[in-house]
Amino acid sequence: MAVNDNRNALVEEHLPLIGYHVNEMMARVPRHVARDDLASAGALALVRAAEGYDPATGVPFNRYAAIRIRGALVDELRSMDWASRGARTKVRRLAAVTDELTATLGRAPSREQLAEALGVDVAEVDQVRDDASRRVLSIDGYDNAIADILPDRAPDPEEAALNAERLTYLHAAVEALPERLRAVVRGIFFEDRAVTEIAATLGVTQSRVSQLRSEAMSLLKDGMNVHLDPELVETPANPAGVAHRRREAYFSAVREHVESVDVAATARAAATALSGTIGAAAQLGAADGVPAARFAALA
Repeated sequence: MAVNDNRNALVEEHLPLIGYHVNEMMARVPRHVARDDLASAGALALVRAAEGYDPATGVPFNRYAAIRIRGALVDELRSMDWASRGARTKVRRLAAVTDELTATLGRAPSREQLAEALGVDVAEVDQVRDDASRRVLSIDGYDNAIADILPDRAPDPEEAALNAERLTYLHAAVEALPERLRAVVRGIFFEDRAVTEIAATLGVTQSRVSQLRSEAMSLLKDGMNVHLDPELVETPANPAGVAHRRREAYFSAVREHVESVDVAATARAAATALSGTIGAAAQLGAADGVPAARFAALA
């Protein structure tokens, strides 16, 4: 009963998240997309987020739920778009060629003329025309399908290279952490261990684990930023202090680790190690001031 009460309390408290993200999405989609459909998908995602939330991760529920809701809305929109990207490309190409031939001939082109101009047979022209007539998202004259509005899940080569670089630096930043801090980060994010278990292993209190986690995240944030976004690293109040020298030594260790390994191999290993848990790191990273792109790109 207590579990259900906690779940219901989380859902009720965070209901406004659904309206916020639905409103944000509705501003970017065709008019015929039903708000109620998106709201239903968002509500279900919020309930599932409440059921699966583990406070021991230290991730604020509103951040965790927001990611689940946005993901559900994207999935709902994608499910409304029947056509593959290839099919939509053919439809657009047919429309463009039809316009060109109409302007040249002074009349609508025949199926045979379209087939010749496109370099296909008449049967394929008929198929593309049929596809065009069935396009769910061409209602109300809206030209763009959902998959054209939303980013493609597959990264382009440049994005893939950036992701590999980020993974490499994240892996190096974790490996360069002092032993106890590294154990906390690995336990919480990579091994999905409870804070109580980590505290027992290290022989410290749960509050101490939280302190170590905060210290580790601060180092990770600056350890990545100093190499990837130096302008985001704050100038120390006392450059000659012991704390600053330790941080500088850590930054150097991160760089040495990156330079000592094969970048591609490390990125692949890091991606494998982070699979399934990097989402929590992304949310926690945002909470601790790590640029969202640093972690979000790794999901």
